[in-house]
Amino acid sequence: MDPDEERGALGVPVFMPTQMFRSVASITPEYLKEHGIRALILDVDNTLTGHGSQELPEHVEKWLNEMKQAGILLAIASNNFEKRVAPFAKAIGVEHVSFCCKPAPWGLARARKKMGVSKKEVALVGDQVFTDAVGANFYGIPVLLCKPMYRDIKPSIRLKRVLERPLLARYRKKGGNIL
Repeated sequence: MDPDEERGALGVPVFMPTQMFRSVASITPEYLKEHGIRALILDVDNTLTGHGSQELPEHVEKWLNEMKQAGILLAIASNNFEKRVAPFAKAIGVEHVSFCCKPAPWGLARARKKMGVSKKEVALVGDQVFTDAVGANFYGIPVLLCKPMYRDIKPSIRLKRVLERPLLARYRKKGGNIL
């Protein structure tokens, strides 16, 4: 890590994920337990389902059930609006915070507090560097970055994906792996 890189609350560069995963389904209760994580703050769009979708893919539903059975607490923190997030959160049976304005840390703090856990016990699961990774690093919690589920259709998000490439290449160059 370069000494001149801006660092988040955990002392890591703000654009750097803690760990990358091929999908949310690659995150296991064993990995979480090994890292002292009892709760997950979850992004929705392109992490749990497609942008704007209320449909839960079967492998994500299975993963959510596995997390709940393992005693992992779950809450959603999405930048999307209440009318998008609330029905999705209700359908999967978790608390939520909508319009949380990631990368600002306030929405993440509200989601963590809803679960009643300390910052040491929680991690963020998301798919974007500039919202999820930066927000989690500013807040001082680990970020478990997943590859996006689908190809992005919004031009602004597609541009962000292009800008993320060198940052994720740097993660891999520094020894980061994808589980």
